[in-house]
Amino acid sequence: MSAPSRPLALTVLLVLLAVTALLPFVLSNFRLFQFTQVFIYAIALLGLNMLTGYNGQISLGHGAFYALGAYTAAVMMDRWNVPFLLTVPAAGVLCLGAGFLFGIPALRLEGLYLALATFSLALAVPQILKYFEHWTGGSQGLVLTKPDAPLGLRLTPDQWLYFVSLAVLVFLMIVAWNLLRGRTGRALVAIRDHPIAAEAMGVNSALYKSLAFGVSAGYTGVAGALSAGAIAFVAPDAFNVFLSITFLVGIVIGGLASISGAILGALFIQFVPNWAQDISKAAPWAIYGVFLIVFMYTMPRGIAGTAQALWGRLARADVRSSPAKGGLL
Repeated sequence: MSAPSRPLALTVLLVLLAVTALLPFVLSNFRLFQFTQVFIYAIALLGLNMLTGYNGQISLGHGAFYALGAYTAAVMMDRWNVPFLLTVPAAGVLCLGAGFLFGIPALRLEGLYLALATFSLALAVPQILKYFEHWTGGSQGLVLTKPDAPLGLRLTPDQWLYFVSLAVLVFLMIVAWNLLRGRTGRALVAIRDHPIAAEAMGVNSALYKSLAFGVSAGYTGVAGALSAGAIAFVAPDAFNVFLSITFLVGIVIGGLASISGAILGALFIQFVPNWAQDISKAAPWAIYGVFLIVFMYTMPRGIAGTAQALWGRLARADVRSSPAKGGLL
């Protein structure tokens, strides 16, 4: 980023943060819930993007980790009366371990074979949740109570969950940014682009692939835990295969290998289906498909990738139009 563009980018970021902080006090509860879900989906998409976008491993099973995180939080709150804020990191740690362990046998699989293996995981988890009815409530699920704001804060439960989800998203974006710009990020991209060369350079592909799976699942588990608190209800049928496919759609639309693309993809999967429903109640998914085709045709690199390319063109055009140093002007 050029020096003149940095103040502009910083100004835009500060304005966005200010607007985001004011939204809970002007929006209705329903709109507030929708934006809370955007933050939650963005966390899940960020985790999946670290695996698929940066490491090249395709997963059609992240809805399973989302479900595991949601049920971890729900069971801890409902059965053991654990405070909501403690269930979120617990869900993340549990899903990180589960993802790391799943990533070990998945090392033998690549491409479509890995996608099918994770697809089977997405199929199996809802059925497993129904089987352990004593803990999960079976097909009926678990009804929860939305957590209240602590320390006497004058916030409604919806406002509190909005700020918690926003804070967790910002924190995990910073963690992801630091992780991906360092040695780990370079190793993940090297394995994605040139696996043989990466091995020759001493990169432990098995370790980094399993680590990518674990961290990705951990992010998704945190999102699931936040979702359990925001919706105040969990049921196995809410975590079907379509959820995993929706996550994959989100990272492709937002932009692969892009941190900011997670937010853009989350906005798409949260609001576009609702707009499709408003346009045609008879065939909402047909309208959704049209939106998806248009986005993929006009922005094949995703929203973030297209925006970055346009920004680069504008920056180069600005440099060419600027007078050379030592000129007449």
